[in-house]
This record gives sequence, C-alpha cells and structure tokens, in this order.
Amino acid sequence: MRLDERAVKFLQKSHLSSVAVTDEEGAPYAFNAFYAFNGDDLNPAIIFASDENSAHARAFSRSDAVSGTVALDTKIIGKIKGAQFSGKVSPANEAEREIYFARFPYARAVKGEIYKIALERVKFTSNTLGFGKKILWRKGE
Repeated sequence: MRLDERAVKFLQKSHLSSVAVTDEEGAPYAFNAFYAFNGDDLNPAIIFASDENSAHARAFSRSDAVSGTVALDTKIIGKIKGAQFSGKVSPANEAEREIYFARFPYARAVKGEIYKIALERVKFTSNTLGFGKKILWRKGE
C-alpha cells in the first residue's frame, strides 16, 4: 500500500523534523533536522544532513532505529496537521543526496553526511479532515 497522498503532500511541503535516537547510555536523545522528502511509492524516506561526529550520528552506529515527528506550527485547532514516523537510518545514496541538495542547495558547501530514514511507519493526523483524523501507514501493508 502506498503512503496516503495527503501525508505525502504534507511531508513534501514541510522542512523541519524532530528525530529521536538512543544515546550511548541507552537514554533517549532528540535532535531537529531540516529535511527533504523522497515520496517514492515503495520506499518513502526523510533525507537530512548531519555532522558525522554529532551525538545522534554516533548513535546511528549503535542502532539504526529512529522515530520522529513533523508538525505544522499553528494555533488554529482546525488546521493542526502532523506526522509521527519510525524507520531505519542509513547513509543516503546518490539519488537521495540529490533530492536533499535540490531542496537545500547551500548544503553542498557544508561539511557533513547526508542520511536517510527509510520510513516503516507513518501516522498522519490532520484536523482539516475532521477533528483528530488519523491515517496510518505501515510499509508492506
């Protein structure tokens, strides 16, 4: 099953995500990242840049499991939208890197690694579809 088009449009339009990992002591650790979205029907992914020596990048070497959120910044209840996701993080391939650089061309000049989160689960909530309306997607279902 494909990721719902409304969730795809939301993730393509947004650009800031909060992502959580587990640090070297086993504690939760969250970070924010600008991202580009690869809406590939079979392998949707969130693509972001990070310094390979950051605490979260070091956490990727211990566990590739991550979770995160993307939310619309609004105080208007009827316009609230957001996505919760989980997946596996790994270095981005060249095509994914180009998706990121197309969205953030200045990032080519910054040292760092480009990563992707291969999405395995997305829960999209949008009050524009009805109060608290949720659309759940799981890879392979």
